[in-house]
Amino acid sequence: MKKNERFSLRMMSLLTVLMLAWLTAACGSAAPSGQSGEAAPAAPQAAKTDSGDSGKLVIYTAGPKNLSEAIKQGFEAKTGIAIEQFEGTTGKVLARLEAEKSNPVADIVILASWPSAMGMKSAGWTQSYKEADGADKLYKEWMDPDYHFFGYSASALGITYNTKLVQEPPKDWSDFTAPEWKGAVTIPDPSLSGSALDFIAGYLNDKGEDSWSLFEQLQANGVEMAGANKEALDPVITGAKSSVLAGVDYMAYSAKAKGEPVEMVYPASGTVINVRPAMILKDAPHADNAKRFIDYLLSNEAQNLVADAYLLPGRQDIPAKDRAGVADIPVLNIDWDWMNANSDAISARFLDLYKP
Repeated sequence: MKKNERFSLRMMSLLTVLMLAWLTAACGSAAPSGQSGEAAPAAPQAAKTDSGDSGKLVIYTAGPKNLSEAIKQGFEAKTGIAIEQFEGTTGKVLARLEAEKSNPVADIVILASWPSAMGMKSAGWTQSYKEADGADKLYKEWMDPDYHFFGYSASALGITYNTKLVQEPPKDWSDFTAPEWKGAVTIPDPSLSGSALDFIAGYLNDKGEDSWSLFEQLQANGVEMAGANKEALDPVITGAKSSVLAGVDYMAYSAKAKGEPVEMVYPASGTVINVRPAMILKDAPHADNAKRFIDYLLSNEAQNLVADAYLLPGRQDIPAKDRAGVADIPVLNIDWDWMNANSDAISARFLDLYKP
């Protein structure tokens, strides 16, 4: 099956799962809510393609909300261009794009899944921007070689645990198959969390087909699939669960900074650094403004906002703040092309295994 066909099937699969909820929200005064639980803004109206002089930009982003709002405010203050922004999970963003395919609205898309960006490029949804300011300072592996998408930030997947409930922290993913962890662990739903899907696919890519046995043992030990990233972490913060497996680390660091009893562990056997791509859509109605936004996203100002939000900055010359850096995180040996080609089948098999 060709890559663009795989991507179309992925988009339709996501649309099937999410369309009822999306239509329900769209019939009201607001669009679907993002991971924050707040109502998303109503769908912006489509506009004719212009030279970027309209003073408007439409962005669909997988967050995180505090960072996307800070970047929005910074860009608006610097340029005078007003941003209309929809926030949701990677799955909701992709479903919305598919629903608007015949009447494009968005200019910029920011996802939490690198393979999803690869799929969008392969399907012809994106355009190249070779002149992007700051692109030469990104980690080499965090940039599309044809300049279609840019890894402006990243998070890593790890184990977040409640320090009041856990006396001996887990050291590896397989620890959660032990009896003492039975019924005490969550994992994000890979159909709602692009980062969780990247971890599962990356683990299988590195360890081989036989490593499905780990996820089968985890399921047998009561590991619970609990919505997207925030929904998987919340029970750990409140003490309803002890730990979340394959949780995004920036959420744990942010919760800890607010005084919540959580800590983060990166298993020695390796994890996935989940690069967050930003791209300009091929049919962007405000393409010039979109290019100015990519330039801002890779600027010193925006990259420091990334660091302030406990994510890993995409630029190598901007250090991470109050968290583990790229060099401190053990990583799996992964092939993004393999993950892009196999993610749909992996997600379907995982859901069959974990859904009641």
